[in-house]
Amino acid sequence: MSWPANRTPPHLVESDRAAGFEVAEDFERFSQMNDIFTRAFWDDQVRSKDSDAFFASYRMEAAPRRGDGFTQADFALRNAAWLISDMISERNAGEGEREGFQSPIRASVPVADTQADLGTPEEAAANIKQVAKLFGADLVGITEIDLRWHYADRPDVRTMEPVPNDLPPGLTHVIVMGHAMDFGLVETYPSALAGAATGREYSHEAAIVMQVTAYLRNLGYEAVASMNDTALVIPYAIKAGLGEYGRNQMVLTPEYGPRVRFSKIFTNLELAVDGPKPLGLAAYCEGCTACAAACPVKALPSGAPDFGEEVAAGSPSTLRGVRKWSSNAEACFGYWTKIKTDCAICMRVCPFNREFSTWAERLWRWLATGQAGAWGVRLARAWEARRGKRVRLKPAEWWQRGG
Repeated sequence: MSWPANRTPPHLVESDRAAGFEVAEDFERFSQMNDIFTRAFWDDQVRSKDSDAFFASYRMEAAPRRGDGFTQADFALRNAAWLISDMISERNAGEGEREGFQSPIRASVPVADTQADLGTPEEAAANIKQVAKLFGADLVGITEIDLRWHYADRPDVRTMEPVPNDLPPGLTHVIVMGHAMDFGLVETYPSALAGAATGREYSHEAAIVMQVTAYLRNLGYEAVASMNDTALVIPYAIKAGLGEYGRNQMVLTPEYGPRVRFSKIFTNLELAVDGPKPLGLAAYCEGCTACAAACPVKALPSGAPDFGEEVAAGSPSTLRGVRKWSSNAEACFGYWTKIKTDCAICMRVCPFNREFSTWAERLWRWLATGQAGAWGVRLARAWEARRGKRVRLKPAEWWQRGG
C-alpha cells in the first residue's frame, strides 16, 4: 500500500467530524522509528542504562528486589503474563520482524481458494463480531482502512533501520478488538505486579487476533493480524465506535474506561462499519485533570487539546498535525525505566476506571457522560470530588486476598 497524499480522504471527512478529529494541512504520517520504545534501541537521547535494565527485567535479568509490588514474585508474574505475546513477537526477530509490535503477525494459514458467502455486509459484520467474542474479545468494532494512521515506515529490528511498512493490496476494512485489563491488578499501579495486567492482555490479544484472522483466511478472505504494529490503533478504535480519546492518551470506553488494550485485523471482506459517535467521555475529560495531576513526572497536559505544544513540543515521538492531548513521551518512558515496569497511574486514577458493577457506578457514568444534561455532569464532578483521591491498592493486599 502506498500513501497518495497527507490529507483526509473525501469519503472519510464526515467520519472525521463525527470522531472529533481535526487534522492540519501539514499532517504527516508517523514513522515508527520515532515511537519511544523503538527509539530506546537506537536513539542515544532515549537509550540509557536504565532503559536497557528495563527491557532486561522482562527476562528476570535486572529485576530489582525492592519493596511491595517489586518482589521477585511480582516480576515473575508480570513476565509470565507476557509469555505468549513474547513467543509470537520473538519467533521471527532473526529476520528483522518483531511481530505484533514492529511488524504485523505472520499468517499461520493460507487464504482458502474459495470465498464463503457471509451474506450482506451487515450479516458478515455480525458473523465476525460473534466469532471475535467467542474467542475472547471484549469489544469489537469495524471501520474502513485509512492510510493516514499507518506508519510511514517500520524498523528492521536487526539493524534498527527503517524499512517499508507494506500490506497486501486490496484491503478495505479494519476489525478493531478491545481486550479489558484486570481491574484489581490495575488498582496496584505503579508496580511490577500491575504489569501483569498489561502482559496478560497482550498475550490474550495475540491469541485472539490470530484466531480470528485464521477464521477469515479459512473463509477465503485476505486478513492480516496486528497489535501495536503497522498502524496507530487509537484512531481506528475511535473510528470503529469503541470509545473517545482521553487526556491520558488512552481510548476511554463506556464499558471499561481506559482499562483496555486493542488489536486489529486488516481484511478485504466487505463489512458494515460502525461509525464514531459522541459518548460524553471526552467531554468530561475536558474539565478533569486527575491524570495530569497524578503523573509523577508531569508528562500529561492540563490544558486544552492542541497540536503538541503544551508538554510535547519538539519531541519526535509526538504525532504532529492532529489536534489532541499529547504527552511528553520521553518523561513518561524515563519514569518507566526507573521503576523497571509500566506506570499507568493515569489509567488507575481516571474517573472512568470503574467496574460499573453497581447501580451507583452506572448512575455516575450516566450523569458524567451528559445523559441527564449539563446539570448531571456537574453532579458527577461533585460526586467524584467527594469520593476523593483514588487510593492505590497495596500489591501485598492483592496477593493476600487472592487477586
